[in-house]
Amino acid sequence: MTRAPYDTSVTKIALELHHVTKCHGQGPTAVTALDDVSLAIPAGAFTAVMGPSGSGKSTLLHCAAGLDRPDSGSVVLDGHRLDGLGEAALTRLRRERMGFVFQSFNLVPTLTVAQNVTLPMEFAGRRADGRRVRALLTRLGLGERTGHRPGELSGGQQQRVAIARAIFGRPAVLFADEPTGALDTQAAREVLSLLRQASAQDGQTIVMVTHDPVAASYADAVVFFADGRIADHLPRPDAATVAARMARLSAPVHAGGVR
Repeated sequence: MTRAPYDTSVTKIALELHHVTKCHGQGPTAVTALDDVSLAIPAGAFTAVMGPSGSGKSTLLHCAAGLDRPDSGSVVLDGHRLDGLGEAALTRLRRERMGFVFQSFNLVPTLTVAQNVTLPMEFAGRRADGRRVRALLTRLGLGERTGHRPGELSGGQQQRVAIARAIFGRPAVLFADEPTGALDTQAAREVLSLLRQASAQDGQTIVMVTHDPVAASYADAVVFFADGRIADHLPRPDAATVAARMARLSAPVHAGGVR
C-alpha cells in the first residue's frame, strides 16, 4: 500500500483501500475527490485524517464506510469487499461491523441513555445485555445517567452516549466525522480521551476525520490529504507538528478540490 503510516506486514488489517478513485459531477465540471488512493489501517489503530477544505477527506470516510461507492478501486473492511455487496448486504455490514460518531450526536430524544445505546442492536433483532450496557456507561462516566434523556445531558455527555452506542456492538471499525466539532474544549478533551482509551485498551480501530490538530494528536498516526491524494503522513503526532503540516498543505496551490 502507498504512503502507509503503519507497518502492516505483521498485523491484521481492519481497513484497506486499493486504488480508490471517486469523482463528483460529470463532463467538464467533474471534480476528482479521491485520486487513486491506497491505504491500509491495522486493527486497533487510531488514525486521524486531515486536509484542507476540498482535499477529499470526507469522501474518503464515506467510501471507506460504504456510504458512497467509488468509481474504481476497492474497499475491504474486516475482510469484506464492499464493492461486491448489494445494498441490503452493505446495510447489514454497516450495522454489524461499523460504528459511527458524528459532530451531531444523532440521539433519539424520547429514548433514555441506555435505550439509545442499545438501539442499533434492537434494529438488528439482537438482545442487548443490560449489565454490559450499564458497565460501559459507568466506564464512560454516565453510570448515574442511564435513565436520563438526551435533553437532560450536556453536549459532552451526549457525545459520550453516541460513542457508547457506536462501540457497544464491538464494530470492526469506528468512523468518526468531526466528533468534537460541537463541543467546548474540556468536553472535547474528554471525548478524545475516551476514543484514545477505546483504541489503546480495547483494540478498537478508529478512523477520525478532523480539522483540529489537538484532536489529531490523540491518534496513533495522521494521514494528510490534498487534492484527493495522500500528501503526507505522521506517526506519533503532536499538535504543533500537525498544525505546521496543515499550514503547508493549506497553501493556495492546493485549492480547488472536494471536501
